[in-house]
Amino acid sequence: MIVLKKDKLVIRTAEEKDITLILNFIRELAEYEKLSHEVKADEETLRKNLFGGRAYAEVLISEYEGQPAGYALFFHNFSTFVGKPGIYLEDLYVRPSLRGKGIGKQLLLSLVKLAKERDCGRVEWAVLNWNTPSIEFYKSLGASMMDEWQIFRLTADKFDGLIS
Repeated sequence: MIVLKKDKLVIRTAEEKDITLILNFIRELAEYEKLSHEVKADEETLRKNLFGGRAYAEVLISEYEGQPAGYALFFHNFSTFVGKPGIYLEDLYVRPSLRGKGIGKQLLLSLVKLAKERDCGRVEWAVLNWNTPSIEFYKSLGASMMDEWQIFRLTADKFDGLIS
């Protein structure tokens, strides 16, 4: 389904046939973030978790002049304080050669529109502290940095030691 069509830009919901493209975008983003060594995803895992019996996340694909330009991968969370669902943006990526054309902004605004349509209370995401261009971009849109919150993570390799 097309979410946005504007000049040379199209933003659409991803389909199962986009699995290879999505994985390529994930790898490109990881390379940009200097985290390629952390990518464990493969096409089979993505297919199961994005398009299987229970979809855990959704993806928007951007195309510029008919060519894949970037993506946004997101899922719902829930705020007990607001009493509503929210959207958590896991990945927002635009290929370097296409940056500066408003593609990232339109991907993010498409998520904001979706959040409004779904009666969500928030759109949230994390950004690496060294990624100044992204931080400035998000601030220019009116986003607030949550300085008082720290992100914690338990990885799967720790699960057994906690529950056995």
